[in-house]
Amino acid sequence: MDIPAAQKPPKGVQDPQLSTESSSKEQVPRFGSDMELHSETLAKEILDPTAERKLLLKLDSVFVPIIMVVYLSCFLDRSNIGNAKIAGMPEDIGASPAEFSTAVSIFYATYVAFESPWSILLKKLTPRFLLTSLCVVWSLTTVFTAFVTSPGGLYAARLVLGACEGGLFPGLNLYLTMVYKRDEQAKRVSYLFVCTALAGAFGGLLAYVILKMDGIAGLQGWKWIYIIEGIFSVLIGFVIWFGLPNDPSNAYFLNAEEKRMMRVRAAQRAQYMGSEKFSWEEITIELKDPKMWISGAIQFCQDILLYGFSTFLPSIIQSMGYDTLQSQYLTIPVYIFGGICFLVIAYISDRLCIRGPFVAFTNIFGIIGYVLILCPTANGVKFFGTFLCAIAVYNGPGLNLTWLNVNVAPHYRRAAAIGFQQTIGNTAGIVAGQIYRTPPYILGNGFSVGALGLAQVLIAGKWFYIRRLNNKKRRIEVGDIADDRKVKTGDRALDFKYHL
Repeated sequence: MDIPAAQKPPKGVQDPQLSTESSSKEQVPRFGSDMELHSETLAKEILDPTAERKLLLKLDSVFVPIIMVVYLSCFLDRSNIGNAKIAGMPEDIGASPAEFSTAVSIFYATYVAFESPWSILLKKLTPRFLLTSLCVVWSLTTVFTAFVTSPGGLYAARLVLGACEGGLFPGLNLYLTMVYKRDEQAKRVSYLFVCTALAGAFGGLLAYVILKMDGIAGLQGWKWIYIIEGIFSVLIGFVIWFGLPNDPSNAYFLNAEEKRMMRVRAAQRAQYMGSEKFSWEEITIELKDPKMWISGAIQFCQDILLYGFSTFLPSIIQSMGYDTLQSQYLTIPVYIFGGICFLVIAYISDRLCIRGPFVAFTNIFGIIGYVLILCPTANGVKFFGTFLCAIAVYNGPGLNLTWLNVNVAPHYRRAAAIGFQQTIGNTAGIVAGQIYRTPPYILGNGFSVGALGLAQVLIAGKWFYIRRLNNKKRRIEVGDIADDRKVKTGDRALDFKYHL
């Protein structure tokens, strides 16, 4: 479709007579019958599949690397405490095993407390301002962690770190929903969880190299881990500010036709995105939604693995009889394998629009892996078990989050769902820090396999519940039963089909 000449003023010049019209077409119209009609017209337009694929490739080529490197730096700064632990940090600051475990856990006290507020404030404060500010503060906190001299100082640093990082994952996740359609999201969300795997692999490699700096400038190796990784994260703040536009549909790297296609896609996603006007009613509706609470319970179980495994994998491997440096670099292939598996499963999940069964399927590998680690087997078999665990560690939380993402609408209802689900799930970090205290970590690994078993039950329950909701909508639509539901908008609309 050609763009009318009236919509294309010379570069850098805006026709004053067209300013109102042009600005209204830069986003999905929201108010008034004429705007609603315009939006409906756009939504009915069929985009050329080849052109849309090229647009997606362009969006991915710019947004995905930025989002990945941001979350990579975030997870590095969060999980490097595991690398610092086996490098002698507890002894240097006089922290007992119990105190150091508390330092790991206390991070999640502020993390979970700030997730929902940051999610809801994302649009009001704008993604660029909020995410950049949080990144700079947590990065400086990471640098200053190198200079703590007591458990109390470490507690304070971890609390600040948690408060800032709590806004990043839900913020990036919501940002993706502003760019991609429902059937395009699992693949993109998978990139965030792949970053947790890359952070583990890169963190292990980086720690292996940095620890060789032990003694330089009179600083221990673990201090250099915090300093170097913190400085790297400060630089990422500039990447966010200049790389992530507040309105993705008017991104700086899109041409006029691509921006028009983005408006069409936005209109097609209007039911999913909904009004940009803040509404307490939408948040109240979501608080009464069983899907969110079941999803939060599943996320809690899956995050027991995510935070226990990603933080303590070096210690788990060390408990198998490997030395400090070996324990660092042996984590690398495990993390990379887990990330690759997630990319493959997420791609298939998007193609089939099936979510729950894939979460349950990948959890089976995790159960087998933890059983191998717990049983009196050879160290080689136990190490093989960590690869199986990695499949569940990243697929479980990522696919479960996507399962919630695509089944909640409009925007603020979904923002509340993501925030509350992540708040529930991330309390698992508090538990993970307490169950992995002393080698050979039988309590931690046993608790993890038990969490997987409970997750399987909850996944089945949610799948049957969502199927029942879809069946009820279908029966209402064909007139078999009366529509007595109190809420009929957003994801409760009859033409909104839930992904199973």
